[in-house]
Amino acid sequence: MDLNKINETKADKVFMGFVYVALTFALLIVLYPLIYIISASISDPAAVNSGEMWLWPKDITFEGYRIILQNDAIWRGYMMTIFYTVFGTFINLIFTLPTAYALSRKDFYGRRFFTLMFVLTMFIDGGLIPTYLVVRNLGLIDTVWAMVLPNAVALWNIIITRVFFQSTIPRGLEEAATIDGASNFKLFVKIIIPLSAPIIAVMALFYGVGHWNSYFNALIYLADRSLYPLQLVLREILVLQEMSSNSVSMTGGMAEFIHSQQQLAAIIKYGVMIVSTLPIIVVYPFLQKYFVKGVMIGSIKE
Repeated sequence: MDLNKINETKADKVFMGFVYVALTFALLIVLYPLIYIISASISDPAAVNSGEMWLWPKDITFEGYRIILQNDAIWRGYMMTIFYTVFGTFINLIFTLPTAYALSRKDFYGRRFFTLMFVLTMFIDGGLIPTYLVVRNLGLIDTVWAMVLPNAVALWNIIITRVFFQSTIPRGLEEAATIDGASNFKLFVKIIIPLSAPIIAVMALFYGVGHWNSYFNALIYLADRSLYPLQLVLREILVLQEMSSNSVSMTGGMAEFIHSQQQLAAIIKYGVMIVSTLPIIVVYPFLQKYFVKGVMIGSIKE
């Protein structure tokens, strides 16, 4: 017999009932926008704009995806976003992992001082204008480096990774490797990194999602359209649609032409939303087990 059912009281059943209701309600809140965007991306834009399509597709058409696949700007933005995500995440890990490991070593001279300096950056920020001036003076404007170097390290991720190293890597293992003649670099590369797959996956997911969704740095530092990420291309589409909508109310002679352009922008808008989020949705299930394990272990207090 199931002991959990025997020990379950009436109050427990009522509580679990509320839990299931709350989870179902939360699921519906999260699921509805996803279904709506997918349906809108393959529905007649007139039905979407008029409100006839509110959940399931209506008058299915794949014209939006055809336009997306033929649009050079969207493909170029897609490729640049992939490049920024892969290259930027690689740089993030290169800086985050060694820094966190060094701060986790109790024999590291000056550990408290460097930790204090890092923590101060959480409370003291230079601001947008000084940061822009630094990036400009370094000659990074209109280069791919402006997208990856200003956010090369996130302090919160360093703290999580440091706690992971402190709570997971046995100190005796490090001492044994040192006795066998391993240098600090060899110890880190040959022993620490192979044992840190969960936290590496978590950091890659955190940094990767940040790079994939990032558009503000591109908006500030990039003027060359060939370097635009996908999110900035999507932003231009949304702005264009809003301008077209305002033009309809202001002008009457070209209302039909502007209305058709507005519908075209609406089709592309929903389609690009699906295209831009699909890679993250595909990758996340493969990293989920590492994500849960890495966050839970890294959350243990020293």
